[in-house]
Amino acid sequence: MKDSKQPPNGLRILFADDEESLQDLMSMELPRMGHRVTVCPDGESAVREARSESFDCLLVDLDMPGIHGIEVIRQVRELSPETEAVVMTGKESLETAVAAMRYGACDYLTKPCRLTDLQALLQRLLERRDNVREFYSNKKRIEKTSTGVQLIGEHASMQAVKRLVSKVAPTHSTVLIRGETGCGKELVARSVHDESPRASQAFVAINCGALPENLIESELFGHRKGAFTGADAQRVGLFEVASGGTIFLDEIGELPLGMQAKLLRVLESGEIRRVGDNDPFKVDVRVVCATHRDLEQMVEEGAFREDLMFRINTFEIHLPTLRERVSDIPNLAVHLFRRFRDDAVADAQIFSAEAMEELVNHVWPGNVRELANVIEHASILCEAPPILREHLPKHFTDRRLRKELRSLGPMSLKEMEFTVIQEAVTRHEGNKQAAAEELGISLKTLYNKLNQLASGSLSKSA
Repeated sequence: MKDSKQPPNGLRILFADDEESLQDLMSMELPRMGHRVTVCPDGESAVREARSESFDCLLVDLDMPGIHGIEVIRQVRELSPETEAVVMTGKESLETAVAAMRYGACDYLTKPCRLTDLQALLQRLLERRDNVREFYSNKKRIEKTSTGVQLIGEHASMQAVKRLVSKVAPTHSTVLIRGETGCGKELVARSVHDESPRASQAFVAINCGALPENLIESELFGHRKGAFTGADAQRVGLFEVASGGTIFLDEIGELPLGMQAKLLRVLESGEIRRVGDNDPFKVDVRVVCATHRDLEQMVEEGAFREDLMFRINTFEIHLPTLRERVSDIPNLAVHLFRRFRDDAVADAQIFSAEAMEELVNHVWPGNVRELANVIEHASILCEAPPILREHLPKHFTDRRLRKELRSLGPMSLKEMEFTVIQEAVTRHEGNKQAAAEELGISLKTLYNKLNQLASGSLSKSA
């Protein structure tokens, strides 16, 4: 029995053949190709090796004394179902080779086989193994982030959201969640997933606005090796990772038109096609989308496909802003503090009356995300509860913004939003990154708002 050392990233190959010349050849050539090989002279020894060690590939001759090659395949795959079996046989035994594939063999080589053919076959198996590993690695990583979801809020608007979630979750319908940035749209999407029959499968969240335009298709659907410059290996797309579970397309209004057409086809057919591949394949994915954009207006402007909007809007959930449910702020604040600090005593007072007054009276342009940032800031400064006014960020202790807002008289929500944005940028002396972080929005969103403001499209006179 001959065993070679395993090169990095190579396959672990179990080779079984009674021809000594082939045993010697494989002992030399397979390590040169980058693989580790254990060479066995018969089927019995191959099965013994499989009992003590797992292999990526079984390379087996069909016609050997003792245990037949088909029985070796059956026993090895029973011990290790992930082991890929490849049959080596003479031309006169092709029918038997095909029969072996019914017992789990994935391919066959005819003797005498060329080393180039063997190398190409093993390279395909190596790529398949790496893709499977990546798939399950991504799946486990994503599933770790999808547990413990809780929608906090007793306000009537949040109770309505919870009722809608409980209605739609058991179905397979596509869901569109609407609401301002920072309202908690991803939490609603996770709740839909966790209350669905797919709860034990993966939840994959994607921010469509954060994906580089030239890589969106590859990220969503995957690509084959060599499909484009830099595609050095085959990649599993996130739709494939989410198969059996739920995929959450956040900020779907940011998708380019060309990608919208491809997404529509996936939603209608249930099939995806990797970049560079000719043949599509089925995926079983529940799609939940979210946006803060006015999709109907985008349709009128030609920036969003009407047929896609109708397709994703099978069931709509509107998420209220934090200023629409001020009564939920105390419970939300306590919940967030306990999330950041696990040392809080259950019945202890978490916030002083003055600090809670500041929280309740704030405008919250960044919604729950901004509240979470504020509570995290306070939890760091506060050695032990209660949180005092001085533990809150500096702009909370300055009432100038609220006084100015009130002095302006009645305003629309858009006008209030842009007034708050202007104040934040001024407060940070033009540092837009700092202003965006304070507001709980992305820098890209802040620039979009400022551009709209500069154009006068959303001024008070409009």
